[in-house]
Amino acid sequence: MDPLKDVSLDEEFLKVLELKGISRRKFLKFCGAAAALLGMSKLHIPEIASAIEKMSKRPPLIWLDFMECLGCTESFVNATYPEVDKIILEILSLDYHETIMAAAGEQAHENLWKAVEEGNYLCVVEGGIATGIPSAMTVGGMTSMEIMEKVGSKAIAVVAVGMCATHGGTQGAEPNPTGAVGVEEFLRGRGIKTPVINLVGCPANPENIISTVLHYLLLGKLPELDAHSRPKIFYGQTIHDNCTRRAHFDEGRFVEVLADENMAKGYCLYKVGCRGPHTFGNCPTVLWNNRQSWCVDVAPCIGCFEPKFWDRFRDFYEPLPDVKLPGVRASADKIGIGLAAVTAAGIGAHAVGSAVKGRLKKTESHVIKEEEEEKKE
Repeated sequence: MDPLKDVSLDEEFLKVLELKGISRRKFLKFCGAAAALLGMSKLHIPEIASAIEKMSKRPPLIWLDFMECLGCTESFVNATYPEVDKIILEILSLDYHETIMAAAGEQAHENLWKAVEEGNYLCVVEGGIATGIPSAMTVGGMTSMEIMEKVGSKAIAVVAVGMCATHGGTQGAEPNPTGAVGVEEFLRGRGIKTPVINLVGCPANPENIISTVLHYLLLGKLPELDAHSRPKIFYGQTIHDNCTRRAHFDEGRFVEVLADENMAKGYCLYKVGCRGPHTFGNCPTVLWNNRQSWCVDVAPCIGCFEPKFWDRFRDFYEPLPDVKLPGVRASADKIGIGLAAVTAAGIGAHAVGSAVKGRLKKTESHVIKEEEEEKKE
């Protein structure tokens, strides 16, 4: 049975897709990619398509911007696979986003507070909250603290996007003059118990953002979270577990100096400061830039998916101490033995990551093949 052919979509919804230049097949391709990211098979594509169709009618989405560089918004709206800007921003009910909405000034804020009054909305937050000097971050005459407390307290759930929103960002680095904190820390400090999902990263991966929202609306609950409120499905393995340079690490082959000849050979970047062994994220499996590349293709991982990486991982190009090399070559070039996971656990995590990556590529190939057959007809 082909789940793509059996997906039933409302005619009005299909018309909306067509007006946005999105074919039924392209939309289902997006659903297939989302299924893979959520760890589901292509048999769940109909459910995801139905969930997105319902999302286009409600609940609304409010996107708040505080102390940040807009990197997460840039990452989100410039994503070309899936076409986030068309499928989410233009189809779904995005009631408020300062950067991309047409309204401005008082009209924009009227839209915001009207949506808050009506309730039943999801809140996405980009940027840290200024608690030490509240006036350091104001929007429409209100501080980030005032806005976040009012909007966050009534939201179904809050999705903190990027390291600024999750842990205060680089403006929260020592000595942190503005008192920048993440959304969850701020809300809990005010006794507000609204569920918070942290999508860390600098910036956050747009596919993780979309899949998180889909998970909540499809299953009616938050994804399983780790101790830092990150979805385990995206942050359950280390960068190192699934790194494209991992085989060279296992064999003791390292880049000794940035941009040396071993860089192009794909050798491990541990000796030039890679934080992959201590960083949890799915960058190697989901990739960036239309799934074409990722940071470690050209530079060491700086650990931007880890809380307060700017303080914890200073001296980015110095090797982390006590990283254990798995396997028989566990003392390659005198690297310290101390931390890391048991080899078997690493192999298991690597297998999980490889399986997810395989599902992503399998889903893409499946849909691309059908598109080619459709063109022939």
